[in-house]
Amino acid sequence: MDRVPILKLGDLLIVSIQVDLDDQSVLVLQEDLAAAVVARGAKGVIIDISAVEIVDSFTGRMLATIAAMCRMLDAHAVVVGMRPAVAITLVELGLSLGGVRTALDLEKGVALLNHVGGAGL
Repeated sequence: MDRVPILKLGDLLIVSIQVDLDDQSVLVLQEDLAAAVVARGAKGVIIDISAVEIVDSFTGRMLATIAAMCRMLDAHAVVVGMRPAVAITLVELGLSLGGVRTALDLEKGVALLNHVGGAGL
C-alpha cells in the first residue's frame, strides 16, 4: 500500500491525493497526518484533490473527518483543486462538507490559510 505524501511548507502541510483511496489507505492517511500536524507544529493543512475524478459518500466523509481532526489539533484545513463534477456529486449525495474550507487552487488555499489562521510560509 502506497502512503500519501505529506509535505511541509513553512507552517503548512500539503497533502496531495493522487490516487483513489480505499478504507485502509484513508485510515493510514488520517494517522500519518495527525502525527505530522503534532510533530511539525503545523498551523494549516492543505488537501489537494485536483487529481480526484470520482467521489462517493466515503470520500466526502473522509474529507470532513480529516478537517475536523485538524481543528482538534489546532490546525486549519482547506481542500483545494475540487473539480466541478466532484462538487456536483458531493451536493447530489447530500454532503455539504460543513466546516470544510475550500479554495480553487493551491495558491488560493495558502492565501486562505494565511488569512484565517495566521499560518506563515
